[in-house]
Amino acid sequence: MSIYRHDESFRENGFSKLAGIDEAGRGPIAGPVVAAAVILPEDLRIYGLRDSKKVPEKERAFLFREILVSAADIGVGIVDNLEIDRINILQATKKAMGIAVENLVVCPDALLIDALTLPGIPLRQFPIIKADAKSAAVAAASIIAKHVRDSLMVHYDGLYPRYNFRRHKGYCTREHMDNVAAFGPCPIHRKSFRQVMTTQLPFSLF
Repeated sequence: MSIYRHDESFRENGFSKLAGIDEAGRGPIAGPVVAAAVILPEDLRIYGLRDSKKVPEKERAFLFREILVSAADIGVGIVDNLEIDRINILQATKKAMGIAVENLVVCPDALLIDALTLPGIPLRQFPIIKADAKSAAVAAASIIAKHVRDSLMVHYDGLYPRYNFRRHKGYCTREHMDNVAAFGPCPIHRKSFRQVMTTQLPFSLF
């Protein structure tokens, strides 16, 4: 299984405790960005583990439970829409990832991160393009982050039912934009995002 072999290559070079880090929620126009840091036992193999974007929702819930009970450690970081508006989505993503690392109990030897490096964290870091498709630890982090964020958006759906967050999870779908245009943004919308700022204009896919 190639995603496990990728992590084994790092362990063979002396990094026995690898923390995979990934996020969910950079693209939506509502809700938080959520990051997860996951350390998997060296001999663990979870059938079907892969990038969360390629996993159907029901299977993702199953994998979430498998990771939860099998991982050596898990940390989660959440940064809300107000902080995203204050510091921008890239910095908010890095902040959420940093919080996830800080919430680990086990101290990792190295961080495998999807395309980013995290300032201020004194650990060896390896930014990897499309890491969630290459590393088991990062794929596990992607599952945790996506499941946690989707669960939060289902909760927000109960608070703000006009927007149907349960369906689109805050992403910029036609239905979502039509609802924002009709009702205006709600408290969890990212007011600094262009799509929210220009909702008085006719909706366009471009």
